[in-house]
Amino acid sequence: MSNFQLTQLASYKNDLLSGLTVALALVPEAVAFAFVAGVEPLVGLYAAFMVGLITACIGGRPGMISGATGALAVVMVALVAEHGVEYLFITVVLMGILQITAGILKLGKFIRMVPYPVMLGFVNGLAIVIFLAQLSHFGEAGEAGWLHSTFMQGSILDIAWLHGEQLWLLLGLVLVTMSIIRYLPRLTTAVPASLVSILVVTGLVLGLNLDTKVVGDIASIKGGLPDFHIPSVPYTLDTFFIIFPYAVILAAIGLIESLLTMRLIDELTESRGRGNRECIGQGVANTVTGFFGGMGGCAMIGQSMINVNSGGKGRLSGISAALFLLFFILVGSALIEIIPLAALIGVMFIVVVGTFEWSSFRILSKVPRSDAFILILVSAVTVMTDLAIAVIVGVIVSALVFAWEHAKHIRIEAREDHKGSTVYAVMGPLFFGSVTSFLESFDPRRDNDDVVIDFARSRVADHSGLEAIDSLAERYLNAGKTLHLVHLSDDCRKLLTKAGSLVEVNVIEDPKYFVAEDRLG
Repeated sequence: MSNFQLTQLASYKNDLLSGLTVALALVPEAVAFAFVAGVEPLVGLYAAFMVGLITACIGGRPGMISGATGALAVVMVALVAEHGVEYLFITVVLMGILQITAGILKLGKFIRMVPYPVMLGFVNGLAIVIFLAQLSHFGEAGEAGWLHSTFMQGSILDIAWLHGEQLWLLLGLVLVTMSIIRYLPRLTTAVPASLVSILVVTGLVLGLNLDTKVVGDIASIKGGLPDFHIPSVPYTLDTFFIIFPYAVILAAIGLIESLLTMRLIDELTESRGRGNRECIGQGVANTVTGFFGGMGGCAMIGQSMINVNSGGKGRLSGISAALFLLFFILVGSALIEIIPLAALIGVMFIVVVGTFEWSSFRILSKVPRSDAFILILVSAVTVMTDLAIAVIVGVIVSALVFAWEHAKHIRIEAREDHKGSTVYAVMGPLFFGSVTSFLESFDPRRDNDDVVIDFARSRVADHSGLEAIDSLAERYLNAGKTLHLVHLSDDCRKLLTKAGSLVEVNVIEDPKYFVAEDRLG
């Protein structure tokens, strides 16, 4: 019993300390993404606090950190610029309602359709995005430079880079931070190495009076408690038509990023989150955030990695991170604003190293070329556009590759039986990718007067397959031949129109499978 209590106390301690580390890293990220979206820093900070707290309490993945993210911010900027921040708040409310609906309808299970090469590309691309986002700190630009370069990687080349003593000082402090995180766990794991590195580097900068950029150079984070506020917009159909497209895109991006991050954390912790519950948790968090002046958010892979690597695997870690962030906003802003950006850059660089799947370089030559191409494609699209777009592109390309490969697997064997009938045995799946090969295998003019097509070793997968059978039946009817279609499934027989009367039923041998078809509603 005492051992159990000690284990619980150690777990609580790890969650609290890792939550503090995550909260420190959340500050510049939330401020940066608020700038990207074109809103005040507190709008991003309130989102990080509320989304983080609610998802930690009711979400489906303990240990995962949520907050304001760049993937959502780049979509919000057009809405804010054209209609104002109040339209953003009501859009976030609708976004949350759509996510709750997705959870209730149990759509979270569809994340299983993301192939492993897409997952690897997502992780690698995200690691590159996190790395590129840190490069803006190495420029001489102030707030505008941060806004221009964070999550808009194409502009990184436009940064006026630091040089001389300032550059070397920043690099040195970053290396000190990374070295502490890398080697301290060999001595002790009692305190998260990331937290120690932040405290040590801050102490060095203050003690030696070093001239380097700090959090306060980005913006002030001081504020009060968020107030309940019904968005001031006209509640008309016109408003709905303005916000609905944005809400759908934001809801989709938020759920894709959250569910993929959940899968990654599942693998790291060897446990399993609950996807549908996470959809509902994200939805409730965004709905509430919209009514309290926040910009909404979703899971943050970088902060989630910091949390897990620092020992935070329970709900308390996410709850404490959100509460520490609120404490910083209310009373601790002066302390947080003196933290050197170098310390936070070093923490994020360690996240990059830990997130990137270095083994993917080794397996590129061992996996099928199509998988290697998809991995590289998803990584590139992630860096150039958006995480959600990259995943969608990856899934579509994977599906097309799958269809192309399986289109080659259909075979038609012809023979003549003892009754003088031409018998065709169809082997392999009949779907949109294989219908052309299927139809080209038959020639009604050369076949005998009696023709049998046997589907015992075939599966009709979609509407295209059904239409191909109907078309083939019509060709034989026009040629004046007698056609028998045997061993089709029950639903195929019901859905076929032209060939309906030609289908022969064999109750014992008919396969019990179901075709994906919506013709009957």
